[in-house]
Amino acid sequence: MSSTDTLVRADAVASRLGPVRQTYAGTDTYPPIARAYTQVSQVVRETGLLRRAVWFYALVGVALALAFGGVVTGFILLGDSWFQLLMAAALGILFTQVAFLAHEAAHKQILTTGPANDRLARILAAGVVGISLSWWDAKHTRHHANPNRVGKDPDIEVDTISFLDADAAEARGLRRWITRRQGWLFFPLLTLEGLNLHFLGLKHLFSREPVKGRWLELSLIVLRLAVVLVPVFLLLPLGMAFAFVGVQLAVFGVYMGASFAPNHKGMPIIAHDAKLDFFSKQVRTSRNITGGWWATTLMGGLNYQVEHHLFPNMPRPHLAKAREIVRDYCASFDVPYTETTLWRSYGIVIEYLNRVGIAARDPFDCPAAAQLRRA
Repeated sequence: MSSTDTLVRADAVASRLGPVRQTYAGTDTYPPIARAYTQVSQVVRETGLLRRAVWFYALVGVALALAFGGVVTGFILLGDSWFQLLMAAALGILFTQVAFLAHEAAHKQILTTGPANDRLARILAAGVVGISLSWWDAKHTRHHANPNRVGKDPDIEVDTISFLDADAAEARGLRRWITRRQGWLFFPLLTLEGLNLHFLGLKHLFSREPVKGRWLELSLIVLRLAVVLVPVFLLLPLGMAFAFVGVQLAVFGVYMGASFAPNHKGMPIIAHDAKLDFFSKQVRTSRNITGGWWATTLMGGLNYQVEHHLFPNMPRPHLAKAREIVRDYCASFDVPYTETTLWRSYGIVIEYLNRVGIAARDPFDCPAAAQLRRA
């Protein structure tokens, strides 16, 4: 979407529903501090925090392989039992953990060369998780370049959920009903996000546009589907098999959404034409989650979102040390460093989405008017 299209759409929404409440941060709000990133990155490099951590990822890989082996063993031993849904939930968790590794490989965090990381990321994403890496990579690269920027960050574009008042005001039909309640419906809707991620990846692979590794990814996804689905539908009753797949997808969707949503939702939205320096843009739009090692394990390092956006190729075990450096520089340059608990972040996300959803309501549909109509 072009900047002109964004402005025209916003003007149209404002004329129809009155002034749109959401305001966007810009250059005047956050004056540039150009030297900050140069200084902090130099300290990070000198400290050695950008070195690969191959042994850490090797241990994570072994642990996940053993966990998958345990799930397969449990699946075989349980047989025709509804306790199989526990195995399905475990698979949803493990696929999410593998998705974290695919994310890190795509950011060149794991292996020593770019091509090796790309191959690993494609195998993990398409071959294990079942999601197109080329679709995710194109989308995620745009997000990293312009987090929370109107018209440039795909993660705030409307997709059932509206993250901007202008999008909420345009909602119609079922989406309008959802948008008006989207904060409370956010986590229930995440149960469908796993299916949505698979669908969007396949839609991208079957599109007419050029796709790098199209046939390799399709082959890996088909192979993965065969390995996962054939035993389920072959060894379980039909109803139980569908329930197994449904639980696995639901857990995967909720876990993925619950890990990515706290990091930017509810943080400042940047105007499409704002000129911000890299340091300010990344720090002001990102939110860290407290908790130390358990949060890092649970969220695959996404709890250090500020540091991840400043240094996308930094390995997961080094993010905690980078946090101390970045916090000191933020204090020196008077840049807010946002950090909160996981549960509080969910509350912020729900509150923000509900506030945005107000724009989908009929401006004449207020309690006073309703009482007068009934009278």
